[in-house]
Amino acid sequence: MEKRVLAVSDVHGEADKLERLLQKTGYDREKDQLILLGDYVDRGPDSKRTVEKVIALHKEGAIVLKGNHDEMMEQSFRGERERYLNVWLLNGGLETLKAYGYDIPEADGRMPELVENAAVRDHLDFFQQLPLVYTTEDYIFAHAGVDPDKPLDACDANVLLWIRDRFHAGYKGDKTVVFGHTPTSTFHDSCDVYFGDNNIIGIDGGCVFGGRLNALELPSRKVYFVE
Repeated sequence: MEKRVLAVSDVHGEADKLERLLQKTGYDREKDQLILLGDYVDRGPDSKRTVEKVIALHKEGAIVLKGNHDEMMEQSFRGERERYLNVWLLNGGLETLKAYGYDIPEADGRMPELVENAAVRDHLDFFQQLPLVYTTEDYIFAHAGVDPDKPLDACDANVLLWIRDRFHAGYKGDKTVVFGHTPTSTFHDSCDVYFGDNNIIGIDGGCVFGGRLNALELPSRKVYFVE
């Protein structure tokens, strides 16, 4: 019997909402295939606990993809710090550092040295091995989308993590692309899942901005959500 697929994206530190959503779907690791599309950290109240939950789900069989915020955190600690750090901090990175126990001296604007503590080290190791895309016979799952002008195996990593308008308007592939990254209110003035006419399905309900955390069930296309 084919497993029910549940796709969730852009949790952004909202650990409680993720737990409530999985309860609402009746998620059963033996019967369901959970696919998480990235952005586990930043902006929300508890990025550390969210990543701990995601790691536990991964160990139980969930497919876990990397998002651009997870990439920004990884690069800020271990990679191209000059390119990523300020952007990361301005887009929720400060909340993430606080969740991992870093003291942020807000009064004078100084940033702490990004020395990895034990939890950060383990979580960055986890991020580093995450894939950027997952495919089935009928679907492509990616955090941001795919390059509409290239075959999937030629897609650049930055495209899979960051693309927006060119994918939204230009995709014409046979497989349906399920993606997060861009809040669905961008497409139809609603936090509900967006079903595009060109075989794209956006599921980021903008939960950390007061919207919804959505779960898309496939193949039924039933939607669950928590606010």
